[in-house]
Amino acid sequence: MKIIYFILACISSALGAIGVLLPVLPTTPFLLLAAVLFAKSSKRLHQWFVQTKLYQKHLDSFVRNREMTLQTKVRLLSFASIMILLAIYFTNSLHLQIFLLLLMLIKYYYFIVHIKTIR
Repeated sequence: MKIIYFILACISSALGAIGVLLPVLPTTPFLLLAAVLFAKSSKRLHQWFVQTKLYQKHLDSFVRNREMTLQTKVRLLSFASIMILLAIYFTNSLHLQIFLLLLMLIKYYYFIVHIKTIR
């Protein structure tokens, strides 16, 4: 099972690295997932991952202090909002559309109130 976690962690970290270059692909969620998967695969690999520049630049402040740069917040919120809006558009159920809108509002509330913005 550890090898599967390792493979998934490598894929997730690669997607996170690509997300640094492509504004459409979010970096932070993939790197968070990679950190969790590396931790499940091996303590040594997890220690290596948290010391990489990629982790230090994009995740360290969030993991330690629950803070993000404004650019990171905007990227995450815009990508997630686009995905939720697409789901709302393609859904015929009014109840599901209302649920997704509420989810989007909760997401914005959480990012604005509970995650500090740093420079």
